[in-house]
Amino acid sequence: MKLSNTYLFYPDNKALERAIASCIGMLGEDLVVAATPDTRVTVADNFLYTRGNYELHRFSSHILGSARDALEISLTEGDRDQEPFAWAESQNNLGNILAAQAQQQRDIELFKKAIQCFNNALEAFTREESPLDWAATQYNLGTATQALGRQLDDTKLLKAAIDAYTNALLEWSRKETPEEWTSAMHQLGATFHAYGRLLKGNRTFQKSVVAYKNALAGLDADNFAFELAATHNNCGAVLHNLGESEENSDRLEEAIRSYETALTVCMEQQLPIHLAVLCRVNKSTARSVLAELKKDTILADEVADEFELIVECFPHALQPLCLKHCEAQINKARHTSTCD
Repeated sequence: MKLSNTYLFYPDNKALERAIASCIGMLGEDLVVAATPDTRVTVADNFLYTRGNYELHRFSSHILGSARDALEISLTEGDRDQEPFAWAESQNNLGNILAAQAQQQRDIELFKKAIQCFNNALEAFTREESPLDWAATQYNLGTATQALGRQLDDTKLLKAAIDAYTNALLEWSRKETPEEWTSAMHQLGATFHAYGRLLKGNRTFQKSVVAYKNALAGLDADNFAFELAATHNNCGAVLHNLGESEENSDRLEEAIRSYETALTVCMEQQLPIHLAVLCRVNKSTARSVLAELKKDTILADEVADEFELIVECFPHALQPLCLKHCEAQINKARHTSTCD
């Protein structure tokens, strides 16, 4: 069975935020002002949290070029031998900024430069001498490699990202570093999912589900509302694809419950409305697959009605390709409902 398109949420990239914040002091006053996002806009950003691992929230993307220039100058002038840890930290910061530019521009060479920066940092941050810095750098390496692997549909890159996240988890633990551990588990789940879609491997999907469920253990709605919704939604997406691959209705029903939980968190915690809509789109898509698998014409009719409701009530919360997806799902469900 062909795997459905599912809509994923990407958590805040705190390493990127720290990288930009660390550069603010190197920039002129005008550039510091330019780094602040324009909060005067009256129309909500309906694409927030869906663009990828390097989406900016706290800062304007206009600052990336200036921050990159400042860091490159500092690395040229800095003494690697005299201050190896400061040099490595600058490599980490530059790598995150290059990766953000690479994602915006879909530039493979910028991603490769970012990955090289993280490998440079690992020359100074060793596991023996600076284990937490080493783990953070491995995490950064995994995120950049994952982003490039997604862009190129490259299994080798995704496997390398899995290895990097696994390395980070050698030092990060749920007890000692809970937020870092949870983030790494979430990203490990995301990478296993992307890897499994390319391999068409059920075992890899199962590893993704385990990683996401581990991440859920460190999250609650009061303190981590978005992260909780994202993890339930993204775990639902893996279960959804696993159910299709196995032609297993139980997996699909579990995916639907996971999407429903994500939707509940979005609504109760008043997250941006487009996130709730995307959860509904994912949930309805899974129900459509379930209706087709079970040849359930009544369910298929319900799915078609639900998609029509989504399109009618939330046109401004749907990306153009998502709208096309909904329209295609309406036609598919109507077809299923008429088949005996």
